[in-house]
Amino acid sequence: MDVEDIEQLNEEIKNPVSNIKPLRGFEIIAESMVYMVYDIFGRNLLLSILYQMGAGPGYQIAERLKREYGKENFEIIELIKIFMKELKDYYSIQITTIEESEEKLRIIIENHCFLRDPIKHRERLKFGKAFCRVNKGYFETAFKALLGDKIKHIEINFLENDPDKDVCIEELVFKF
Repeated sequence: MDVEDIEQLNEEIKNPVSNIKPLRGFEIIAESMVYMVYDIFGRNLLLSILYQMGAGPGYQIAERLKREYGKENFEIIELIKIFMKELKDYYSIQITTIEESEEKLRIIIENHCFLRDPIKHRERLKFGKAFCRVNKGYFETAFKALLGDKIKHIEINFLENDPDKDVCIEELVFKF
């Protein structure tokens, strides 16, 4: 090929960098990773890996917040406010219900998180399933590290997908 042929070829295959959609690539890789680990190692190991992928950054934000706020223990509602301020690029939540008893505090939220669009765009990824364990690991780890001894156990559970509102309905259960 001579220079003119190469120039013509380059013109035909030219794709401006502005056309590249990195999140679409992430979606493909994420879906592939979930199902490759599942196929090779099984469901339990997959769920554990995804949980730990979230737990690492959850621990990091907890340590950073302790330093920034100069304290080790926070209140639950205070912490939700701080998280939503700190994580506004990744999460949008609305609290719909708060139920409190002597044994626990249960908060129902509508959550639109950074994983929502990738899950919507990939056929095999489903709301509330394996990939969502990243968020579960993140928030359970961070809450545990920042709430101290006043909480014995925390669970974050998917309840349902609400496609009309474009959110997942989830519960945060803090057991005293």
